[in-house]
Amino acid sequence: MPDLIVRIKKKTNGEAALSCLRADGSTTWQRQEGQLGRFFPLHDLTHFAVETTLGLDDAFYGLLASGWDISDFGGSGARRRIPDEALLSEVIVGRFDLERMMGEPGSADDLNALIVEQVADDRLPPTTFRITEPQMMAIRQRRAELFALWNALPPGDALVLPFERLSRHRTSDTKSAMGA
Repeated sequence: MPDLIVRIKKKTNGEAALSCLRADGSTTWQRQEGQLGRFFPLHDLTHFAVETTLGLDDAFYGLLASGWDISDFGGSGARRRIPDEALLSEVIVGRFDLERMMGEPGSADDLNALIVEQVADDRLPPTTFRITEPQMMAIRQRRAELFALWNALPPGDALVLPFERLSRHRTSDTKSAMGA
């Protein structure tokens, strides 16, 4: 079984629900109602594309796989507890969400500048992580595939995606070389 089975249900009323089944059999879930039901499935699929393409294991889905609850990401103080890699992922996903809404692709240089700015604003240690244009293209391609699956999904059905943390399959030297 993968580390996490991600299930996004497209409800018949236009809303959605995210549920995640961990390898140990435990689950976490969230209803995505109203306008959130239209925004969050695409946001969550963008997280999936970013985290699987870049191998970010300590971001949203990796943390859920390790036992975090979806509600752990909200509320006061959450930002102080969230690992740097998850914050990095959120900056990247936020930029791709903006790109989707504006209809104009950004460059790797622009995203790298945003990451440096956000790290400084959050008073985090500087990161050596730099995204490349090929990585940006790979994320866009994976995201487009996931969006196509979501858009073709009939209301009442669910998109089911396996998530594997890559750190189980690579050395810690490889991970630290990413600078995340």
